[in-house]
Order: sequence, then C-alpha cells, then structure tokens
Amino acid sequence: MINKLCEKLLNGKDQHRDIASIALKTLVAEVATQSLAQSILGSILPKLTYGITAPVTSTEIKCECLDILCDVLHKFGNLMAVDHERLLGALLSQLCSNQASVRKKTVSCIASLASSLSDDLLAKATVEVVQNLRNKGAKSEMTRTNIQMIGALSRAVGYRFGPHLSDTVPVLINYCTSASENDEELREYSLQALESFLLRCPRDISSYCDKILHLTLEYLSYDPNFTDNMEEDTDDESLEEEEEEESANEYTDDEDVSWKVRRAAAKCLAALIVSRPEMLAKLYEEACPKLIERFKEREENVKASTNDPRVDLFNMSWGWLSETGINSYIHMCCSPRWLLKQEVPKIIKSINRQLREKSIKTKVGAFSVLKELVVVLPDCLADHIGSLIPGIEKALNDKSSTSNLKIEALIFTRLVLASHSPSVFHPYVKALSSPVLSAVGERYYKVTAEALRVCGELVRVVRPNIEATGFDFKPYVHPIYNAIMSRLTNQDQDQEVKECAITCMGLVVSTFGDNLKVELPACLPVLVDRMGNEITRLTAVKAFAVIAASPLQIDISCVLEQVITELTAFLRKANRALRQATLGTLNSLIVAYGDKIVSSAYEVIIIELSTLISDSDLHMTALALELCRTLMSDKRSSSAIGLAVRNKVLPQALTLIKSSLLQGQALLALQNFFAALVYSANTSFDALLDSLLSSAKPSPQAGGVAKQALYSIAQCVAVLCLAAGDQKYSSTVKMLTEILKNDSGINSAKQHLALLCLGEIGRRKDLSSHAHIENIVIESFQSPFEEIKSAASYALGNIAVGNLSKYLPFILDQIDNQQKKQYLLLHSLKEVIVRQSVDKAEFQDSSVEKILKLLFNHCESEEEGVRNVVAECLGKIALIEPAKLVPALKVRTASPTAFTRATVVIAVKYSVVERPEKIDEIIYPEVSSFLMLIKDDDRHVRRAAVLALSTFAHNKPNLIKGLLPELLPLLYDQTIVKQELIRTVDLGPFKHIVDDGLELRKAAFECVDTLLDSCLDQVNPSSFIVPYLRSGLDDHYDVKMPCHLILSKLSEKCPSAVLAVLDSLVDPLQKTINFKPKPDAVKQEVDRNEDMIRSALRAIASLNRISGGDCSLKFKNLMNEISKSPALWEKYYSIRNE
Repeated sequence: MINKLCEKLLNGKDQHRDIASIALKTLVAEVATQSLAQSILGSILPKLTYGITAPVTSTEIKCECLDILCDVLHKFGNLMAVDHERLLGALLSQLCSNQASVRKKTVSCIASLASSLSDDLLAKATVEVVQNLRNKGAKSEMTRTNIQMIGALSRAVGYRFGPHLSDTVPVLINYCTSASENDEELREYSLQALESFLLRCPRDISSYCDKILHLTLEYLSYDPNFTDNMEEDTDDESLEEEEEEESANEYTDDEDVSWKVRRAAAKCLAALIVSRPEMLAKLYEEACPKLIERFKEREENVKASTNDPRVDLFNMSWGWLSETGINSYIHMCCSPRWLLKQEVPKIIKSINRQLREKSIKTKVGAFSVLKELVVVLPDCLADHIGSLIPGIEKALNDKSSTSNLKIEALIFTRLVLASHSPSVFHPYVKALSSPVLSAVGERYYKVTAEALRVCGELVRVVRPNIEATGFDFKPYVHPIYNAIMSRLTNQDQDQEVKECAITCMGLVVSTFGDNLKVELPACLPVLVDRMGNEITRLTAVKAFAVIAASPLQIDISCVLEQVITELTAFLRKANRALRQATLGTLNSLIVAYGDKIVSSAYEVIIIELSTLISDSDLHMTALALELCRTLMSDKRSSSAIGLAVRNKVLPQALTLIKSSLLQGQALLALQNFFAALVYSANTSFDALLDSLLSSAKPSPQAGGVAKQALYSIAQCVAVLCLAAGDQKYSSTVKMLTEILKNDSGINSAKQHLALLCLGEIGRRKDLSSHAHIENIVIESFQSPFEEIKSAASYALGNIAVGNLSKYLPFILDQIDNQQKKQYLLLHSLKEVIVRQSVDKAEFQDSSVEKILKLLFNHCESEEEGVRNVVAECLGKIALIEPAKLVPALKVRTASPTAFTRATVVIAVKYSVVERPEKIDEIIYPEVSSFLMLIKDDDRHVRRAAVLALSTFAHNKPNLIKGLLPELLPLLYDQTIVKQELIRTVDLGPFKHIVDDGLELRKAAFECVDTLLDSCLDQVNPSSFIVPYLRSGLDDHYDVKMPCHLILSKLSEKCPSAVLAVLDSLVDPLQKTINFKPKPDAVKQEVDRNEDMIRSALRAIASLNRISGGDCSLKFKNLMNEISKSPALWEKYYSIRNE
C-alpha cells in the first residue's frame, strides 16, 4: 500500500497526488507500534528521498515529499539513526534550491531531523550552514534561508547548539549591521536566532550578551523611512484633537516592513532581560531609557512587543526587591529601584500620550506597564496622579472602549488607590468617582466586579479615618451607597459580583454609617439575607466583622439577634474557612455590642465553641479560646456563663494543654483563657491550679506527658498565679519550693514541673523575696535525671531574668567555681541573654565585661555542647551590644585555635536575625572577615562559615550580595568529595569507612539551596550544575536529598541552564531510582531508600515540566523506563499530582 501511494505521489496525476499525500500523512499519524513503524520507514524513506533530490521532480512534488518527511521525522526520528546521514545530506542540498517554498519546507524538515541527530551530524549540519553564510557572493534570499535555518536548529535542539555559538553569533551580528537598507527580513531573522540562543543556550551565550544588548538597543529604534520630528514631548491637552487628526493622516507605507526588525529587537531584548538576572543594573542603566523613548513607536505590533521588555524589566526588579528586602541602612544609588525611580516622570509623560491615542491595544498595553510600575514602586505616582486621571476617565467613559481596556484601567486604579496616601487623590475624587460608579452598572460581570473593588478603595480614600475633617466626603456617600445597593439587591448576577458587592457594602456601612442612619434598616437585612445563602455566607460573615470593628459604633440592633443566631449555627458547619470567620466576627460583635446581646445566647455560643478546641487545628483553637475569653470578660457575664465555661470549655483546655503540638498563638490564647477564668465569677484559683498541676501526672493509659506539654503547663501556671494576686502567687512559690526540698527523686515528673513553673513565674515576677531560692534550684543540678538538670538550668536562667542585679552575678560566680556544672550554668546564662535580646533590654556595662570574659574563656572548650552554647550567648549579646561585640569577635577570627575561630563564626550566625537590628550597620563592613573563613584549613571552621553564610542568605541577603562573586567559588569547592577527609576505622572483624567531610558537603548544598531563593541574580547556575550539582546527585544519601531539591528549584527558576546539561544529569538520577537495598537490609535502610527514590522522582517530575526537555534522548529514555515500571510509575504519578 505504501509503495502504491508513493508511486501515485511521485508519478501520478495532480488529483491522485493530493489524495496519496493525504493518505500517507494519515498513515504516519496513525501508526502506533514500533515494529510496524520500522517496516513502513523501510518503504517510505527511499521514495521520499528520491522525490526530494531527483533533478526531474517538480516543485509541487518536492514540497509534498518534504511535508510528509517532516511528519515522519517528527514522529519516528529516533528509529532511523542509520539513515540520518543520508537524509541530512539530501536535505542540506535543498537549502540552495531556487524555489522559496522548497527552501522553507527544507528548513522545517532539517529542524525536525535535528532533535534526533547525533552531536557529530548536528555539527556537520551547522558547519555547512555557517559556511554558506560566510560565502560573500551568495544571493540575499539564500542568506536569509540559512539564517532561518540556524534559528530553527537552535529552537529544535536547544542547549545542544551551545558549542556552535562561537561560529554563528559573530556571523549573525555582522549580517545585522552590514545588511543593505532594504533587507529587513535578514535583520529580523538574525535577531530571532539570537533570541533563541539567549533562551536556550544561556551558558554559552554569556560572553556575547553585551554585544547583543547593544545590537537590540540600536535596532529598537530602527526606522529608516520615517524621520521623527517630535523632539519635544508635550502634554498640553489643547493639542489633543490636533494630534488625533495628525495621527489619522500620519505617514503610512504598506511596503515598509522595518517594524518587523523593531519587533524582533524588542523580543530579543525581552529574552535578554528574562534570562540574565545578573545584568539587571546594567539593563536599567542602558535599556530603560531606550525603552521609554520607544513609547513613541507608531506601529501597533511593535508597541505591544516593546511593552513586554518593559514589563519584564519591572518584574525582574520586583523579584530583586522582594528577594533582597532593601534595608534602609544600605541605600544603593545604583539599585534597580533607584534607577527606575529616576525614569518615572519620563515614563508617565510617554504613557499619557499613549492613553490619548485611539488604539485600544495601545491603551491596554499602557495600563499594563503602569500596573507593573505601581507594584514595583508603590509610591512612585504621587506627583503624577492629576495627569493620569483624564486617561482613566477616557478609558472608562469612551463608547469605543472594550471591556478588556476597562478592566485594565480599573485594576490599575485599584492598585494606585491602595498604594498611595489618600490625600493625594482628594482633589480628583469627583473626576474619578463618576466613571467608576458608572462602571459598577456595566453589564459584563468582570468589569462590574473590578469596579466594586475600586469602590472599596475609594471609600477608604474618601474618609481615611473617622476624626479627619480635611476633606468633605459627604457628597460622595449616597452616590457610592446607591450604586452598590443596586448591585447588592440584584439576585440575578455572577457570584464574583455578589461577593464584591457584599464586601464593599460592609466597608461603606463601617466608614459612612453615621451618614446612612436612614438607609441602614433597608441595607442591613439584605446583608443578613446573604448570610443565609450558601454561596455568599462567608463573604457576608466577614462584612459583619468589618461593620462591628467600626469606630463609629454603627447601630445594628435591628438585625443583631438574627446575626448572632445565624453565626452560632455556622460554628457547627464543616466549612473550616466559615468557622474561622464566624469566630472572628462573633468576637468583634461581642466586644462592640455585648450589652445588647442576651446572656442565653452566650451560653449557646460556649457550648458550640467548646467542640472546636483541640490540637488538630490550633488556629481554630486560638480563635475559639479568644472568643471564650471575650465572653467571660464581659462585665455582664452571669454566673451561668462561668459555669458553662467550667463544664464545657475547661475540660477541653486541660486536654489541649497536654498536647506536644501546642505552641504560638494557641498557647498564648490558652494562657489568657486561664487568666480570664480566675477573674470570672465562682472559679476557685486553688481548684484551677490543682487541675493544671494534676494534668502533668502520667496516666496509666497514655504514659508520661510530653516535654513540650510540661513547658505549656508551667506557662499557664505562671499566668494563673500572677492573675490571682500576690497572696496566691506567694503561696504557690512556697508550695513549689517545698516539692524541690523534699527529696522526691523517685517522682521526677513532679520535680520537673515544679522547676519549670518556678522559672516561668520568676521570669514574669521578681522572686528575690523568697530567700535562697537560687540555691534550692541549683541543688537539682545533682539530680540523676537529665531532664531535671535541664529544667533546673532553665529555671535558674529565667529566675535571673526577673532580678538581674541579684541573680546574674550569682550565675557568673558559679560558672567560674563549679567546673562540673559548667554546661548547665552556661545554659542558664543563655536563657538570660536570649530573653534580654528578645525584650531589647540592656545589661550593665560591668556585667557585659564579666560575661564576655567568661564566654571567651570557654571558646576553646573540648566539649562541642559547651562551644555551641557559648556561641549562641555571644551571638545574642551581639544583638544587645553590637559595638563591643563585633570588634571582639573579629579579632578572634585570627585566633590560632580552630575551635575559637569556629565559635566566633557560629556566634555571628546567631546574631543574624530576620528583623532589622542595630548590629546590621556595624557588621556590614566586617562580614567578609567572618565568611572568608570558608577558606580555613580546619573543616569545623569551614562548616561554621558555610552555616553562617546560609543564615545571612536567608535573613539578610543584602549584607552579602557584594561578597558573593568571591564567596561562591569557595562555597562550590566545599561540595566536592575530599579524599583526605575519608578515613578507615579498623573494628577488628570488619573495617568501617568514615567520611569527615559529609556534614560539610551537606551544609554547602543546603546553603546553595538558600542562595537560589534569595540571591538568584548573583548565582550563575550554569557553572554550578556541572560539575558540582552533578557530583552531589551521585553522593551520599544525606547529600543527594538537598541536591534533588536544588535541581527542582533550578528547573523552575533557570530551566534553560538545566536543559543545557540535562544529558549529564540523567545517569545519577537513573542510578538512584533503580538502587535496590541488600536482602538483609534493616527496615530503616529500606525506608531511607524509599524516601530517596521519591525525592529523585520529584526532581525528575520537575525536569519533565521544562519545555524543550524532549530534546534530550537520554531523558526521554529515562521517562520511558519509569512508565514501564509499575512500582516507579505509581510513585511518580502520585508525586506529579501532589
């Protein structure tokens, strides 16, 4: 059948040829099995090759053959490796054909073949094409075809084209600059090829980036047939009509295709911006002014393309800002943000002219640029609002405006209202409100929803706070209210519009409620009605929270009872978001209108919320306890409410306190709950204390209580004591010290809790009135139980926080004199210092001197535990006294003792916290002295420096950005397996290999992972992936895991760099997923191997998401192997769908 069809194709009549061509294409598309494909290829390839190369063949037949061959190659290119060379030769000869259609189809054919060619044949094809290009005597249409061929090859083979760039890029740049004035297509194709190189070969193109940047900037304004005489921009509105007439009669020439060159240059520049984050500052300096200048572009298609690089540039700088979190103390005058700010007036001037044009597409593009500008520089338009208002008005009011333009204009208006000071807009509220309110009445739901969101921002702008009287907001109250009310009452509309109307009405009532007293009885029942609808109830609940929180104390008595009933019922619903919002709204309502709610309603609420208190949802628990406290603290709370809380909520709270998960907001809410319970009627302090202490007793069923639970109980006991007054607090401390005095070494849980309770009470209140309490606590250092010793050191530290002048000298004295108790005493000192650094308190100078002397003496301790505590103490003191500590730490970086050097670097790590601190300015010039210890001879010091670099990268990346070019090669060096750190330990019957460098390598890879999040613009992924990441993927279990994470991250953030070396990454991943543990391996080893396989499959799933990954034959084969293995495919499938 194939032979007959080929015969018809090559020698048949015209109508038979068309039928044969369609039949062959259908056959190729439908063949599914490999064996059938092989037999078909055997018949079809010689015939097609003959049809393409035979001199007697007509152009039509050649084109049909090339079309079919293109399909064959695309689908079965890998199956015909033996024919590749013959096919390539046949196709390359057709690039010189005199027929343009043949050349064009040949380009597509070679591109389809290229993805399955070997590297040698790919090189052969490229060399031949480049030689054709270097032939000066060639016709210009041949040259254009060859340039197209290079672009198509690059797009087909991706990163594999990298080695040939040194031959091709200079030739393309040369053609661009030396082509004749009329040869626009040649320039366009050259720029398109360069764009492809930038996106697909980032590593190999690096050295040409500057040349390409200058080339694109030159051709961005390439317009040889048009002289621009608009030297001076003008924003004079009176010239608007004149301009419009001019634009209608302006120069047009249908044969002028120079715009294609400008468009290709813009796209090439966009590729450069997206693929080279490290060039951001240079791009701002050189490209930004040019892009702003090109706002005057006259061709529609180019306008859209020049907006892409502008938006990309703003987006990149937003990434730069969010990743680095610019700190006030390092004001970088060359930062992208600063550079962009200088250009804002020019940008606005150009955009205003675009907003006055007739073209809808141009105006949409202008608003998208403005939108990005506001996101990146939130306060940059304060001086330009007045000039932008006419453009917004025109976009919303003009009859020719499309809904797309209106949505863009409204989104920009919302962003600009939200990001600038309200007073900026007050002169323009009248001009703005009218088009926005008319947009609320639009028929298209997306425009209406966006207009309602803008109304919400407008409400805040018109009356930013209740006391302010500088602006008369009253004329706008009723128009805004009426526009929203008409949408709120209309049932027949989209859910998005309903939700926006409810949210907006909540804002209107809470902001203008004192001017809407007549309207409220009509409006509030509508909001209550929306609470009854499943689709809108969540939004309505949140709206009532906004109304309740209003400082105007809106009168909602007409619906209050109904609202409380509805909300109480919502606490039983399965919808978590609804329950959360309900708890918050009830809290606000009871705070604002508690005196108007009947107490029987309170009891029902308590019964409902008691079921929400558990450690399975701590956020919900915190909200429920907070609401319970609000109910109890209400002045009118009756004894019945106290009783309901004791019967329903207290048992739940006492169960919750035993949870090892309890922390943060939920723990704080629980403490406040116990404090409120003491104040409420008929609740005995002694009974509460007893129930708290007894909750720490081990139960026969559950065994002992978790360590974390003991800390939670101790904190609640402390809060309870302080809330109950001095007498109760005093008797509790006596009772706790008695427990410690009685030698109850057997019942260690009781002693443990007593120590923690004393610590928590001592931190909150001075215990010096209880004589010798410090000696009683220090006695417990002798306990045989480790947890008691630890609790005693915690207690001593916290008691010292309550009275530093008395207890701190005692601790320092003990550290000097009690050698055996040193580690525990240092922990006590750490508690003191950490508390002081968190509370921003100051030490006395004499105390600091003593502490430092003592700590520096212990820097060289042989015990790692002691050194770590010393480092943490030094780091936290550095937060309190940076001027003293930073120089003292710096001096010790040159200490001859390795342990001291490592300790001071770890100390610096502890001093780098997420929030801004006064140490930041002092340590900034000295950072390199600490981090350059990554070159140290001792592996402990190197690891300490890597850990410190990791912390800097996570918390304060700006402090290290300038050092990264020097630090990164040193960091990468720490990821390599060092043979000198591997030793063999002889254990008699067998030998054990110990790798001392493992922890260092693991830390180094984890540091790179952090740097990819915070300093991506400084990291050159191409130089890291091979050889460093490649070797990590083949390393020990502990190193592979972070490497898989890094690979997933790079696949997402720098896909082109990963594609460039994909082949070399396949082997280690394949080895990992196919690894089988020994038959006698223990369960732990089997589980670890399973985790490792899942981790590798997660990285493979990320690689598979990269477009262009199918260029790698090795990766394709790996994916085939996974799909054929049921066990691997099941894991891969579940990971992919996570």
